[in-house]
Amino acid sequence: MRVSKVTVKKRLFLILTAGLCVFSIFITRLVYIQIINNRSLTDKALQEWGRDIPYEAERGNILDTNGKIIATNVSSPSVLVVPRQIQPEQRQATAKALAQILGMRQSVALEKITKNESIVRITPQGRKISNEKAAAIRSLALPGVFIAEDFKRYYPHGNFLAHVLGFTGIDNQGLTGLEAYYNNGLKGTNGHVSFYADVRGNRMKNLKDEYTPPVSGASLELTIDSRVQHIIERELDNAVAKYHPDNALAIAMDPNTGNVLGMSSKPDFNPEKYQTVAPEVYNRNLPIWKTYEPGSTFKVITLAAALQEKVVNLNKDHFYDSGAIEVAGTQLHCWKRGGHGSETFLQVVQNSCNPGFVALGERLGKQKLFSYIHKFGFGSKTGIDLQGEAKGILFNENKIGPLELATTAFGQGVSVTPIQQIAAVSAAVNGGVLYQPHLAKAWINTETGQTINRIDPVEQRRVISPGTSKQVRQALESVVALGTGRNAYVDGYRIGGKTGTAQKVDPKTGGYMQGNYILSFTGFAPANNPKIVVYVAIDNPKNTVQFGGTVSAPIAGKIIGDSLSAMGVPKQVGGLEKANKWPDTPPVEVPNLIGQKKDDLANDEYALKIKAVGSGNTIIMQSPRAGVKVKQGSTIMIYLGDKNKAGD
Repeated sequence: MRVSKVTVKKRLFLILTAGLCVFSIFITRLVYIQIINNRSLTDKALQEWGRDIPYEAERGNILDTNGKIIATNVSSPSVLVVPRQIQPEQRQATAKALAQILGMRQSVALEKITKNESIVRITPQGRKISNEKAAAIRSLALPGVFIAEDFKRYYPHGNFLAHVLGFTGIDNQGLTGLEAYYNNGLKGTNGHVSFYADVRGNRMKNLKDEYTPPVSGASLELTIDSRVQHIIERELDNAVAKYHPDNALAIAMDPNTGNVLGMSSKPDFNPEKYQTVAPEVYNRNLPIWKTYEPGSTFKVITLAAALQEKVVNLNKDHFYDSGAIEVAGTQLHCWKRGGHGSETFLQVVQNSCNPGFVALGERLGKQKLFSYIHKFGFGSKTGIDLQGEAKGILFNENKIGPLELATTAFGQGVSVTPIQQIAAVSAAVNGGVLYQPHLAKAWINTETGQTINRIDPVEQRRVISPGTSKQVRQALESVVALGTGRNAYVDGYRIGGKTGTAQKVDPKTGGYMQGNYILSFTGFAPANNPKIVVYVAIDNPKNTVQFGGTVSAPIAGKIIGDSLSAMGVPKQVGGLEKANKWPDTPPVEVPNLIGQKKDDLANDEYALKIKAVGSGNTIIMQSPRAGVKVKQGSTIMIYLGDKNKAGD
């Protein structure tokens, strides 16, 4: 069949048109790929070719209130391998070299470097290694073996502030304490070096490596004063060595801000070696976690409520203590068998008389007393910036009868935490304002040292009036000078406080344990203008009489006195004189002997014994210092030397 020229032309036109359409599609697609979608496809290709060597960000430092570093970092590199860059004939030698340096079996090293993965970490032996090991590996220049710049958390003071600081994990993430609570601010952002390799692992030389620098975390400045913290640690260590208690704890706080100046509990641990102690040691920050019946330290709350409600005049109102008081058919005893007899309510406070506080509770009534207990923060968490805080247990007010009211008034039957107690006492003596306890003071740029954000104290509410707070301070100063807190007395520092001897509940029987108490003391100074409040609790001390005034009061007094001295708070006159402990021999004031001649001293001139140390005839130093009051007959150490060396 013959085809006409017209038909041929039509067919050629259709073929040409179809060809042009196909060609246009190819050109359009090529333009789209090469120009329009170039960046996207290039990025996908780079992702396929890319290998990242991570650079860990440095965590921010943790600083005390004076800028002293108490948690920082040290270089601790890690080993990574790119298996495809290690040729088959090199694998055994590479595995042997890594095994020798890292202290691992060669077979394990070989297994890791032959994995079918783009990048493999040598774990755990190759994580956070020493700089010496890292240098040894670098010197071998092993193909496919890389050193990533990592860091390890370092706590330069060992066990210092351990429970508060907490610790970090292998990946430098916060696990407990402030490290966990403020992890997001401390951790920073990791960086990396990216290189490009083909499917066989060979580096693509036409593509440059790319470096994304890590960004360090911000540094956290705390309210903790290292000077106060060291004093607390020292005194608790001494208490543990002397009394072998089940545990011990102490907190120091600025009552005018809620700033925690120091916090510690024993047993403790080294944050870098937390795995060496039982989990209950590092997981339980006792000052915020432990709950127990407070005992007589809780009487501060009853006292403040009674004064605020004007149900008592401490100097004019009297109470007769026979040694016990009957409430709802139950005899509630005073710690002093036989009682204190007739006493003013100020003496009730000084003597820590349980029946007298029962009477104060009855005058207040359950609604008013428990209203103040809640206002002072008991029964709820304080909100301190730490994890694991408990809230304690109070009586259900619908189930409070006369007996529950009575026992609560002197600190029995309720369960509280140490942090609640020190916050409440701070409110009672600072003028009447309850502050939220806190540890974080400011965020600091680690690189520049500039303040990023300052964290202000949080005032929660007013609980009592300034006038009532002043009465509380005066009453508690008399407890230390004249009452059960005498062992906390420090000459020259006006200290107020309250002792506590709390019965412990047996978890098996639900009854009170015998001969097993938590001995506590809460104190503050100066009594006329408090700068520090301290709470100390010693749980079941051994080989001693178990009274708070005997065990905990002297510890707290030492912490308060030494802390005020370290903080530069001067001693002052005008405080209450300490009651005479030695009825027949009143205390004497140590004279200033510096500069005098030893031969001019009569050994009985000052009703004191003199013991000389050193050579020479001029007294150049003495202990105790002049002005300290001591028992008659005490020994005064004098240090002899040349006259030109004399000085206080």
